[in-house]
Amino acid sequence: MSFAPRDSHEAQVQFALERGVPAMIGVLASNRLTYPARAFDMAHCSRCLIPWQLYDGLYLIEVDRILRPGGYWILSGPPINWKKHWKGWQRTREDLNAEQRAIESVAKSLCWKKIKEVGDIAIWQKPTNHIHCKASRRIIKSPPFCSNKNPDAAWYEKMEACITPLPEVSDIKEVAGGELKKWPQRLTAMPPRIASGSIEGVTAEMFNEDTRLWKKRVGHYKSVISQFGQKDRYRNLLDMNARFGGFAAALAGDPMWVMNMVPTIGNSTTLGVIYERGLIGNYQDWCEGMSTYPRTYDLIHADSVFSLYKDRCEMDTILLEMDRILRPEGTLNMAETCPSLFTEGKTAKILTWGRAASQMGRRAKCMRGVSVHAHGTAALNLAMPLTFHLVTSGSVLKHEDEEDRPGKICQKSARKLSAK
Repeated sequence: MSFAPRDSHEAQVQFALERGVPAMIGVLASNRLTYPARAFDMAHCSRCLIPWQLYDGLYLIEVDRILRPGGYWILSGPPINWKKHWKGWQRTREDLNAEQRAIESVAKSLCWKKIKEVGDIAIWQKPTNHIHCKASRRIIKSPPFCSNKNPDAAWYEKMEACITPLPEVSDIKEVAGGELKKWPQRLTAMPPRIASGSIEGVTAEMFNEDTRLWKKRVGHYKSVISQFGQKDRYRNLLDMNARFGGFAAALAGDPMWVMNMVPTIGNSTTLGVIYERGLIGNYQDWCEGMSTYPRTYDLIHADSVFSLYKDRCEMDTILLEMDRILRPEGTLNMAETCPSLFTEGKTAKILTWGRAASQMGRRAKCMRGVSVHAHGTAALNLAMPLTFHLVTSGSVLKHEDEEDRPGKICQKSARKLSAK
């Protein structure tokens, strides 16, 4: 997963997505990154221009939160190897030396171990548990350990200058939170978060049933969506309500990747499970725009999204955002347990992709209705999947103040459509 701010790295994110590489618009500022704790095996910064040593090491503290126990942080570029490059960087040796020493000090305060520095690269490793680190707080007082804060909470959550504590262990050799299987076994193995019972209301049986269910459903999708059979037709896929990542796991053998979005309403604690399976994803409130560019995804999978948000925001607002991020000739696969969402009021007008879709410069054709029998609990039922195929037909709907503004929903146009 790559991320970069739009202001200074705009083209990098867009180019990555157009090449079929996972990326999102993001920035280290005052809020936490929108990932759960213990998500990534490695974090890499290559000339990313982030002042790691400033603000009491706040940004490195956030990297520590999202790194798995035993995970690695790699820094390349300034100030690493400053003795060789200081003239080319147009900075003084004293300034670069002070910056690197400050970064080393922050890393040490987080109990990271420096593994290697060679050429322009330096590598640190996070400890596998916090037994020694907690003992060291008697001497190293700052930063302290956080208390009474959900480590996975990351939607509009402020960063804090404190270390996110790892789960408790009974032995110095034990991996906090549970050791993961090697890839690809970790994809279907029981995630430690579920095995330990740390996610309320989620059992091992539910996870296993979800895995079996999505393997069956994806097989059914492939039988009715002809594009799945076309070589290299799909690359970037989006699951708008990913739960445990079962949809993505069932497609792991195909040459495509899935961005697993976990809505911030409902049980949003499952994003950590998705990362433990070796998949990627993000938190998202679908009443807001997604932090990505227009024409990003080849296929959008929306399972029970409208049922989830029916009392939160206008359905046509969500549909307009789908249209913004779906590529020309992209596929939208929707499934709902509430038929009234498709038959009542202005939402139905949008869902038929009739007048509203034509105003967006696109037309949509219902390729084939799919009926999938209900399985498991009511929350996992998929009663009415409908697949739509979007075809570019001319002019594209413009935003109010600029053509391709990412992360914003065209509210003005949505109001115009709903009024007609």
